Amino acid sequence: MTTIPAVVPPLPRQHSWKRDIPRGAAFGWLSAGWRDFTIHPASSISYGLLVFLVSVVTVIGLFALHRDYILLPAFAGFMVVGPVIGIGLYEKSRRIAEGRPVSLWQMIFVRPESGGQILFAGVLLFLLTLLWMRAAVIQYALFFGLRPFPGLDHIIPMLFTTATGWAMLLIGSAIGGLFAAFAFAISAFSIPMLLTERTDALTAMGTSMALVWNNLPVMLTWAAIMLVLIVIGIATGLLGMIVIFPVLGHGSWHAYRTMRPQS
Repeated sequence: MTTIPAVVPPLPRQHSWKRDIPRGAAFGWLSAGWRDFTIHPASSISYGLLVFLVSVVTVIGLFALHRDYILLPAFAGFMVVGPVIGIGLYEKSRRIAEGRPVSLWQMIFVRPESGGQILFAGVLLFLLTLLWMRAAVIQYALFFGLRPFPGLDHIIPMLFTTATGWAMLLIGSAIGGLFAAFAFAISAFSIPMLLTERTDALTAMGTSMALVWNNLPVMLTWAAIMLVLIVIGIATGLLGMIVIFPVLGHGSWHAYRTMRPQS
């Protein structure tokens, strides 16, 4: 594992980082993501297919192990670890920009400039996902008691036709929103940064949070775009993720390049 020395977290500066990017830039990132998707599309589709297959196996495994009560939190947690899973898509977009050849092999076996620090970042995001899922289970127990999970076919009426269900939805959404905001802030730019720069995971996460804060309107727009498309992907039985996930991954790379025009 490559050792990365600790460095002082770089704050966004006018000459190296961008501030106050206009809100409409988010739609430009989505368009650029689609453009990269259509260049050598087989590699992006294959990458999306791998994500789809892993997701399907995970869902089947949860039902087989009678852990379907964490399915909804697991879908939400997917957005936390998504930036790590999408590293191969960042690599493809980087290669396209540099005029280098692209292949699925190169997208899967990526060699980040930060070395093992990107694994450390992945572990931190995975632990945050586990914490999110545990918080969801605790919320259910606090509102409905220590009763067995009734199954997905019964949980919707419980949530939307009872006062307790509405209370859990409101408070759970607030708590989940805090988790989501923190996860998005530390991961939006940290993984692309670790891919291209020799730095450590905590510095990259701190820088990502600073960039999101200094470009809040456009980042909220980008987060909303991602949320809508991911919900559509899940609603299609995850089949839509074969295309949606790669497009969002490529778009996230262009978001990073907008904030960090110079390496």
